[in-house]
Amino acid sequence: MKNAPVDAAMLSSAATPDAVAASLEARLACFPARRVEVGARAVGYREAAGAKDEAGLPLVLLHGIGSGAASWVQQLETLGAARRVLAWDAPGYGESTPVAAGSPLASDYADVLRAWLDALDVERCVLVGHSLGAIVAGAFAAANAARVAGLLLISPAGGYGAASPDVRASKRDARLAMLADLGPAGLAEKRSANMLSAHAGDAARAWVRWNMARIVPAGYAQATHLLANADLATDLAAFDGRVAVAVGEQDSITPPAACERLADAARTPLRIVPRAGHAGYVEAPAAYDALIGAFFLDVEQQRENSVKNNGVPE
Repeated sequence: MKNAPVDAAMLSSAATPDAVAASLEARLACFPARRVEVGARAVGYREAAGAKDEAGLPLVLLHGIGSGAASWVQQLETLGAARRVLAWDAPGYGESTPVAAGSPLASDYADVLRAWLDALDVERCVLVGHSLGAIVAGAFAAANAARVAGLLLISPAGGYGAASPDVRASKRDARLAMLADLGPAGLAEKRSANMLSAHAGDAARAWVRWNMARIVPAGYAQATHLLANADLATDLAAFDGRVAVAVGEQDSITPPAACERLADAARTPLRIVPRAGHAGYVEAPAAYDALIGAFFLDVEQQRENSVKNNGVPE
């Protein structure tokens, strides 16, 4: 699967941050930010309509703690050419209304995800969660198994919900202090490089900084509490559906050893993507497009076989 053409400014090692931002914003214009009212709240998202197949499964993409819907633009361009692809801004990100709880649980975000999918008439989907998005995806799948045809977790964050209260508080408070000290722009400057491998180009590094600099502090703070409260392994153990777990070989944030434990909880082998870091889908889009696309096609094939053999989708 080929990637869409990218501006020379985007790939040049000499590209300035302004040139990268301009190129990214031009590409994002093809998938303008949308907003849907869900009861008393709003959820922001981006969408690629893909081929018009009303019976086809949508692909739903959930971003991590330092990112947003815009980070998936390469997947909207490529995977969205053949199917409906939806990427949300999590509660408290972009134009999405924060959740009500000051120290939320994964179920609070999963409830918003369910309401958003209802508003978009998505009855069943293939769900992809990256990092913190994997926590939300896992909680949603555990509570709404019939709506998840397949669950793909990329560099999943496991959460600290099973840790001691002291460890949970320490992890939470350190991240909150960093946010208070640096702010979004400072976080982007100081922390974005950790998201990528040594093989990432300048454009990918600028892209990750661009996304991280646009976080909303209150939403990021709530997501920090979510990370401290969550226990993804427990949700994965409760979900009896098709799951895949993948991680970049050089991911230093959710390293392969940590992801292996989550893959074990999901009863699936861990897939390792060579020469990729935590935000692998940004720095190595072809590899991650192939990973997501192959998983999606496997789920669709399983669904077609179920219809052929049983008369109903699995």
